[in-house]
Amino acid sequence: MRRQRLVVAIAFLAILSIFSTIAHAQWLNFPTPGTPRARDGKPDLAAPAPRAADGKPDLSGVWMHELTSVADMKRLYGALFDAAAKVDVPGMEIGTQHKYSNDMFIDMAPAEAGSLLRPEAVELMKKRAADRDPSNVCMGVLGFPQADLLSEPIKIIQAPRTTVVLYEAGSTHRQIFADGRALPRVFEFPAFNGYSAGHWEGDVFVVETAGFNDKNPIDGKGHPRSEALRVTERFRRRDFGHLDVEMTFDDPKMYTRPFTVKVPHDLVPDADIFEMFCENEKDREHLKRP
Repeated sequence: MRRQRLVVAIAFLAILSIFSTIAHAQWLNFPTPGTPRARDGKPDLAAPAPRAADGKPDLSGVWMHELTSVADMKRLYGALFDAAAKVDVPGMEIGTQHKYSNDMFIDMAPAEAGSLLRPEAVELMKKRAADRDPSNVCMGVLGFPQADLLSEPIKIIQAPRTTVVLYEAGSTHRQIFADGRALPRVFEFPAFNGYSAGHWEGDVFVVETAGFNDKNPIDGKGHPRSEALRVTERFRRRDFGHLDVEMTFDDPKMYTRPFTVKVPHDLVPDADIFEMFCENEKDREHLKRP
């Protein structure tokens, strides 16, 4: 058990250390067109949500999940984050991630979280923890949903028939088709981010995603997913500066029942995202262990 906890801690530190956020420094002094502003020139984040040409709310923008404070991270994760705080990298310090990035079930009582896991999930978590190489800081692809829960923002680009979500973490993306198509019954090429189809229910954009591969966990703790996973997201832009995101995960091969998390997002005005690759991370060599 102690070894498993150590591996989880090292793995999470490695995930945090792969990336450095420099997005907001790329486009200084460029006010985003169409942004409502107060008299002092600052963005008015409480203004009404913008509307697209078809009358639907426009979700476009650079968004950052709500932050979990340093105090809350330490309260929730204890020694794991005491260790992480000692190697904080500028732009991804503790307190810039979401609490679900490491454990999707952190708000649940241990007994409730344990009851969600099927035996297959428990065994797979044990095997992956035992096989993980702590010296490898390039820990594979950051897919959905982890890429939206770390220290980096996302960018949504909404068009009438396709909405694109760009993730700074991992420099990956998703296409959400809203042209009336339904998801296939069979996916010949399972993918890290799955395949997404969306539709509007009033002012809420509902996205169904399936066709995931089983290679990525859903969080830093290693909770697994199978190719049977289906995710339903609900996006609601309640005003100009705030986006409510709700995600329901349904994976009958790994979990006994569906579960839902809510991750509010705040607009990052007058900013953009930036590319990120593990290849050019300057701290890699210092993180390797013998």
